[in-house]
Amino acid sequence: MKMNKLLRITMVIDTYGVTTNGTTISTMRYAEALRKRGHTVNIITGSPSLDEYTYTTGYNKFPILYQLSRSQGMPLAKNNTKLLRNVIKDSDIVHFLLPFRIQKKGRKISDILHIPSSSAFHVQPENITSTLYLNNFRNINEYIYRYFRRYYNKFDHIHCPSKMIADFIRERGYTAKLHVISNGVSPEFIPKTVSKPDNMKDKYIILMIGRLSREKRQDLIIKAVKKLEFEKDVQIIFAGKGPWKSTLVKESKGLTNPLIMNFFTQDDLIDIINYSDLYIHASDSEIEAIACIEAFSCGLVPIISDSKTSATNQFALTKHNLFEASNSDSIAMKVSYLYNHQEVVEQLSKDYIEYSKLFQLENSISALENMFYEAIEDFEKDN
Repeated sequence: MKMNKLLRITMVIDTYGVTTNGTTISTMRYAEALRKRGHTVNIITGSPSLDEYTYTTGYNKFPILYQLSRSQGMPLAKNNTKLLRNVIKDSDIVHFLLPFRIQKKGRKISDILHIPSSSAFHVQPENITSTLYLNNFRNINEYIYRYFRRYYNKFDHIHCPSKMIADFIRERGYTAKLHVISNGVSPEFIPKTVSKPDNMKDKYIILMIGRLSREKRQDLIIKAVKKLEFEKDVQIIFAGKGPWKSTLVKESKGLTNPLIMNFFTQDDLIDIINYSDLYIHASDSEIEAIACIEAFSCGLVPIISDSKTSATNQFALTKHNLFEASNSDSIAMKVSYLYNHQEVVEQLSKDYIEYSKLFQLENSISALENMFYEAIEDFEKDN
């Protein structure tokens, strides 16, 4: 296949059009960027249709499962064999973003129709078990990796957003060619001068972006701030929403400045990043964490957990950018150092702006596009 041929790409994802989880946000950016390159991109999803390129199957509303998946910002799509078949039959390639029912059905249909396909590994078992308060049971996580493997080993090409997750699944017997491609940061995330709101003019603002859920460990940030000598000067902002909000509200009692928790538009989020003083990514489990890249693309210096199940620590440029996982004392120590050494922060900010060029969305789209071409070529050779 010619590497410059325009493709008809179908992407299958449970939730689309809402910006409540990283997988959906990244997929929306992929689709837009690929269309700008001239490709046709159709979306099959459980979400309501956005346009003529979005085909909806509706959501599975099984009791408990629906509420649980919805609380995490990813309600699961139900199958619609006729719709899947009608959209997939005209595709050059089908890309499956997740390993759930609609993807499994879609994969079977693409095989029957003799259409090439690829997949992506976006969901860590640790994300699932943490929600169920089972994250400390390693055997359960390993079982889920094995369960996912039966699905993923049907593919020859898998997109992995980080080397960490690629290494994890390779070690667990996943046989496909693994393409390590960052999800990519939107070009809108750039440094700009933004004044702090009047009610925060004299505050040292600490930001974390992401779903409010147990594995993200926003509670550690609250605990760390309470230990700071300058606690009264600190304002914490958690940009996101999720099932852990009430827990974090309780944890924040005793803070001088009430916790700010809200879901923000992209434009507002870019402003918040640019007027904040420090970014902390406390999560125990992350496949990449595009939010962290968005923050340092604007020059906001991060402090990141060194958790072995989080790929985000790959972004730590110095020892000052890394704290000991699950340790609020370690966070407090790192924050205090940077608070008292603004010259270090200024240099790190410049370094991170330069570093962020490696993760620009256009680079990621080129790599993803090449994966699609390779998957199609391999399929044609074997069939």
